[in-house]
Amino acid sequence: MKQKIAITSLASISSLGNTHETIWANYLSDKSFITTKEFNGKTEFAATFPASIRSELEALRQSDSKYKSLDETVLMAIAVSRTAIEKAGWKQGDDFGINIGSSRGATQLIERYHKEFLETGTTATLTSPTTTLGNISTWVAHDLKSTGVEISHSITCSTALHAILNAIAWIQSGMATKFLVGGSEAPLTNFTIAQMKALKIYANQDQDYPCQAFNLEKTKNTMVLGEAASVACLELGENKRAIAYITGIGYATDTLEHSISISEEAICFQKSMKMAMGDLDSSEIDAIVMHAPGTIKGDLSEYKAIQKVFGKNLPLLTTNKWKIGHTFGASGMLSIELAVMMLQHQEFIEVPFATPQETRKNLKNILINAVGFGGNAVSILLTR
Repeated sequence: MKQKIAITSLASISSLGNTHETIWANYLSDKSFITTKEFNGKTEFAATFPASIRSELEALRQSDSKYKSLDETVLMAIAVSRTAIEKAGWKQGDDFGINIGSSRGATQLIERYHKEFLETGTTATLTSPTTTLGNISTWVAHDLKSTGVEISHSITCSTALHAILNAIAWIQSGMATKFLVGGSEAPLTNFTIAQMKALKIYANQDQDYPCQAFNLEKTKNTMVLGEAASVACLELGENKRAIAYITGIGYATDTLEHSISISEEAICFQKSMKMAMGDLDSSEIDAIVMHAPGTIKGDLSEYKAIQKVFGKNLPLLTTNKWKIGHTFGASGMLSIELAVMMLQHQEFIEVPFATPQETRKNLKNILINAVGFGGNAVSILLTR
């Protein structure tokens, strides 16, 4: 990187809540926030919002007649974006770019409108504009009255970290000075759950921790989905408001064997982590927030990649998916949030059922990993 990037604020909504204090308190607990919900007439595991957040999103929907037709992914993004720019000291109408993506997009509306079409042969007038992926960034820009570029993308589970990569390119090129980045995902729908079950990767074992992310001895896949949105405000260089700095970025893609494959030793992660570290010695990495989706191959291949890069002296390893589920396009930013909080509070968050690790007194550099279907990996290096 030419120059470090300041993260001047973060905001999120997930099963953990929507305030720094609540989210951190919930991270300090060994409790999983995965519960159950009915899909297609069957009870499945899922990580859902607290009732208070659901009420706030409904109030936002009713606050403007134009918002009543929007998918929940858009409402979630608007809500966290308002919080983020306020915390960063930005104002409505400021010149900043926006890149907020999603893996699945407007899942709720797509399923509803498609069902109506199958039943009636016609569809609602607003079907197309409200299910277009780019409408997340567009509506956030409308709500915040920003004057910068608004862009979007879907790169499956690495969507939010790719938004960071894109924003850094814009900022370091001089084409923007500030960027709002992140991901929004509402995957708790009948069709989305059915897709994950068809892949045979969804958790079905009733236990205290249904998602066994970072359990390297598991014999069954245990991925669970969660709903969430998370964004960050990025600015160039030193900043008095900075809560952490991005000091390295890395990206790589595995050679595909099939549409959801990742190599046995996650070569993509080996490359992305090395790129993100740059000239920094591997011994200076204090912790890694792993992607670790809770699948057998996904968790183990990433762990093997970390072993290849770091040898026997591994950094502290953790993940948050055992607690909040896999939030697809938003997951990378929620991992960024966990890393930032650990840097701020100087406390490492363990996975309670994993082998205990020898904690370090000083956390300075943390790597965050994310990878999407097809082995599309991104690693971000955060520095205190």
